[in-house]
Amino acid sequence: MENIIIALIGFAGSSIGAIIGIFVNTKLITYRIEQLEQKVNKHNNLIERTYELEAREDLHEEKIKVANHRIDDLEDTLKSYSDNKFVKEV
Repeated sequence: MENIIIALIGFAGSSIGAIIGIFVNTKLITYRIEQLEQKVNKHNNLIERTYELEAREDLHEEKIKVANHRIDDLEDTLKSYSDNKFVKEV
């Protein structure tokens, strides 16, 4: 009879230890998953900001091209006025 009681006490201790270990392990895994989610969110925000910056860069490049084209047109217009003999006489 004593052997059965000792076995039951050992089984109960092992069971309680296993259950506590499972809970502790679950909390640790949950914590690590939350930390990874935060890192992923930071990374995703960085990627979104990078896309926005690239879009702005494309817009600025287009504006520079337009400005250069307008400058070229103005230079051509100025050259045509300076080549005009009537403008020189005035």
